Amino acid sequence: MNGTDWLVLSITLIGIVLYGLYRSRTTKNLDGYFLSNRSMPWYLVLLSIMGTQASAVTFLSAPGQAYSDGMRFVQYYFGLPLAMVVICITFVPIFNRLKVYTAYEFLENRFDAKTRTLTSFLFLLQRGLSTGISIYAPSLILSALFGWDIFWLNIIMGGVLIIYTVTGGAKAVAYTQQLQLIIIFGAMFLAGYFVVKLMPPGVGFADALHVGGKLGKLNVITSGVNESGFNWNDRYNMWSGIIGGFFLALSYFGTDQSQVGRYLTAQNNRESRLGLLMNGIVKIPMQFFILLIGVLVFSFYQFQAAPLSFNSSLVSDAQASTLYKDSVSLLQTRYDSINALKQQKAILFTDAINKQQPAVEQQLSSELKSLNAASEGLRSEFKSISQKVSGKDVNDTNYVFLSFVKTYLPSGLRGLLIAIIFLAAWGSIAAALNSLAASSVVDFHQRIVGKERPYDE
Repeated sequence: MNGTDWLVLSITLIGIVLYGLYRSRTTKNLDGYFLSNRSMPWYLVLLSIMGTQASAVTFLSAPGQAYSDGMRFVQYYFGLPLAMVVICITFVPIFNRLKVYTAYEFLENRFDAKTRTLTSFLFLLQRGLSTGISIYAPSLILSALFGWDIFWLNIIMGGVLIIYTVTGGAKAVAYTQQLQLIIIFGAMFLAGYFVVKLMPPGVGFADALHVGGKLGKLNVITSGVNESGFNWNDRYNMWSGIIGGFFLALSYFGTDQSQVGRYLTAQNNRESRLGLLMNGIVKIPMQFFILLIGVLVFSFYQFQAAPLSFNSSLVSDAQASTLYKDSVSLLQTRYDSINALKQQKAILFTDAINKQQPAVEQQLSSELKSLNAASEGLRSEFKSISQKVSGKDVNDTNYVFLSFVKTYLPSGLRGLLIAIIFLAAWGSIAAALNSLAASSVVDFHQRIVGKERPYDE
């Protein structure tokens, strides 16, 4: 990180806070603060839903997931459009007809006050814990890669957004999520562009996809069936995505206040439904695009030397170990040798593609697969050593994308890509804080402590 990166990072984050404060002007009754006076158009509802769902971990882990396992993770979202249809038919008209502030008010009408209180308490507990993870996880990754103090990272990741979240309520959350997503997707598009641009001369986007496809990373749709029959241990296939993804999305968007609160801000049933349905349509290509960046990064590392671990702190710890430093040095030498062979074969492979030599192409793709298997074997050996040295989590999937950003992207863009990690975290955390506040006030304080408080004046 140089001065330009710090400048871009600072301007982006400060700009979002100032924009959130600008959008904080709203009435301070329950409708205004928690539901933005039920005035939001469908496209703001859509962006708010997407901003809540897509945390920093989404943009950190998805490219790494594609790097290691291909694009089949996208099937996880195949049940989402079906769930959106069911929610639009069932939940949306009920919530809007009852004019509820939280999803749990409906439970009191349907069952009793004890059911509402218990469910709201469970939401506060579960969402409070998950929000803590949403703050800590990206802070931990940034701390490991850049050596930044994790205390201050947590303060910035989870504390700065409180300025506009507390001041402006749901309206500030929705409008800042809109701007955050625009910046995030613009930056991710630039990152994808630079991955291709940094490829060797003569290697373009189509060549990179060809390399990724031949090495099994473009596995967008999988049935879960292998030579032994259906693999019940396969987590990501079209059936687990459609069935499991459907029920997961149904519970999340139908009963979790962090999402219910987003579409309760809509002007009417039509706007709520449009926002949800468009989310079901847009989310799959959005996730496809993020995973595709991971495939491009994988192809890029066929032409460039990949690190032994994308978590550089693990490598430093292992190299500093008296007991294992010689083993790590030997491992690194073998790994570098395989990387050099991969680079040669990858260049020859793209030449065979351009010269339309299918037999040569097939031979080289087979050799590349073998070399990648060998390099992954060495990476596994390093993980075993690293586990003994540090005792830390040695899975470096979440570090793949940021490691590439740190090492190869130009200054300025590097700062912007770091900024989007904060922005993505802020989007989901702000919605979580707003929903936690709504549930605390409406489901507990208003009913138990503040019965005489004129909330709606």
